[in-house]
Amino acid sequence: MALILYLQPHKRITLKEYLTLAEIQEDLRGGDLTCVKLVSHYLQNIESNQHLNAFVEVYADEAREAAIAVDEKITNGTAGRLAGLVIGLKDVLSHKGHGLQAGSQILKNYQAPFNATAVQRLLDEDAIVIGRQNCDEFAMGSSNENSSFGPVLNAADPTKVPGGSSGGSAVAVQAGLCHASLGSDTGGSVRQPAAFCGVIGVKPSYGRISRYGLIAYASSFDCIGPITKSVADAALLIEIMAGADNFDSTVSVNEVPAYSRNLEWSGKARIGYIRESVESEAIAPDIRQQTSDLLNRLRAEGHEVTPVEIPLVDSLLPTYYILTTAEASSNLSRFDGVRYGHRSAEASDLESLYKKTRTEAFGNEVRRRILLGTFVLSANYYDAYYTKAQRVRRLVQEETSRFFEQFDFLISPVTPTTAFTIGEKTEDPLQMYLADIFTVQANVVGNPAVAVPNGSDENGMPIGIQIMAPYFGELKMLAFAQYLTELNRKSAAILNTNH
Repeated sequence: MALILYLQPHKRITLKEYLTLAEIQEDLRGGDLTCVKLVSHYLQNIESNQHLNAFVEVYADEAREAAIAVDEKITNGTAGRLAGLVIGLKDVLSHKGHGLQAGSQILKNYQAPFNATAVQRLLDEDAIVIGRQNCDEFAMGSSNENSSFGPVLNAADPTKVPGGSSGGSAVAVQAGLCHASLGSDTGGSVRQPAAFCGVIGVKPSYGRISRYGLIAYASSFDCIGPITKSVADAALLIEIMAGADNFDSTVSVNEVPAYSRNLEWSGKARIGYIRESVESEAIAPDIRQQTSDLLNRLRAEGHEVTPVEIPLVDSLLPTYYILTTAEASSNLSRFDGVRYGHRSAEASDLESLYKKTRTEAFGNEVRRRILLGTFVLSANYYDAYYTKAQRVRRLVQEETSRFFEQFDFLISPVTPTTAFTIGEKTEDPLQMYLADIFTVQANVVGNPAVAVPNGSDENGMPIGIQIMAPYFGELKMLAFAQYLTELNRKSAAILNTNH
């Protein structure tokens, strides 16, 4: 699909780089900035960075109209908490009247009939949606190479992948194409691209944010999460999106804390870190070094930092892929060419309609996972695979709960390597799946986790560090993530001064 922008000829707008929404809103209140200028700035950036392929559709005229309306609200003193936030949506989130394809041709020309709850809550607070963002087909992938719209390129090095499946969402924030993005995380799909692109990515606790309006991949794993430049913005977005929803029976009715107003960290944390993350030769040397350096800084700050072994760690990936493919097999059965989306022109009867439509329109990775899921759910193998994986999932949940009785956080790298070259792992699905080794645990057990930048490798590619917290422990996790980013910033400043 060609990316078409409806830009009017005008003088190029250059704005300073804003780290937080609070900085944007300060300039909006001071009259130094308008939402119209912001939107025009981001549209210019999108136009000049089309080669990154981060967006599959840009709502240029609509975003301008929304900007005018929000500017009026700011003048009248009636603007919402997200006034000035220009955000992009991963192509799995329902946005009424707009295209929704999950990066797949099986939903070609489909338009969303309603707003996802998370999207509606952002719109209610005057966020401006600038477009929908490229992603791995049906959120299945770790590199954003599985999209039917073509791969997304990493802005730090266009020969590298941005991570997946929310690759377009991460690159859009990385390259300044919007201020924040909304992605989905089933096994690391927000955190891994955030790490590859040097931005913040949060996977909330399962049930913290309603999944209503999110195209399902694996329903007991899927979470909606923000990708931002700052922890403060991520905290605010989660605070606004979270909470009870009559449209989702799995969402929690627990009160939503004021995350954005409680980002001051105090006291000393009890931190466990995965021993293999700083010892295993399978982890890239620069990542091992950066992780080790951070842990040493935390020790120097007086925190309790302890190496730990994660029980059943060898079972995490098999458990994750057995259960998610099984759920995908069930969830994706609705895409059959009968009611909406692509319908094969070669079909001669109902059976051939199903077969030909799905064969023509699903990509290789989606077909692979549907077949794997159908296999593990088949009568002869159900107990051997699916039932056993559910039992292991329960054991992992119990072990994780025991871990958090002793520790406040589990820290690890987000990924075993930095962003790899496009095409490097496409012929070896197993190597691609191993990119999720550190991120899947949070989805298997339902706990929250955040990826924050932790320096870069010798080639300048970003490295991420992951903080996992107890179930519904976002309040302390986000405060510690803010503390960690400030600690890293101070260390980087000292290093630069010494050089």
